[in-house]
Amino acid sequence: QVALVESGGGLVQAGASLRLSCAASGRAVSSLAMGWFRQAPGKAREFVAAITWSGGSTSYADSVKGRFTISKDNAKSTVYLQMSSLKPEDTAIYYCAARRVNAAGYRAREYDYWGQGTQVTVSS
Repeated sequence: QVALVESGGGLVQAGASLRLSCAASGRAVSSLAMGWFRQAPGKAREFVAAITWSGGSTSYADSVKGRFTISKDNAKSTVYLQMSSLKPEDTAIYYCAARRVNAAGYRAREYDYWGQGTQVTVSS
């Protein structure tokens, strides 16, 4: 079993930056592919970014490409999502997810473990 705990969310103004963290316990992130998803009110959960076991391969949704960066520190069992140039449409609950398959997953159902989420609100 893997437990994921997100942190770093908050209220920021448009154009600001924010870094989310996801701490994993129960299994080393070095053996997990990780992803970030988000869900805005009234909308479906959507893929944001993913990273493979070694961190050598990353993937991003078109809506965040060039603004968000996913990374992982295997020694700390932590995955990060650095968000820059934030827009009001980035407002959502952000979820960290993990999967045992070493490949980026783009669908929520491809992930085995989930955190409880952290709220990100971007004001205009």
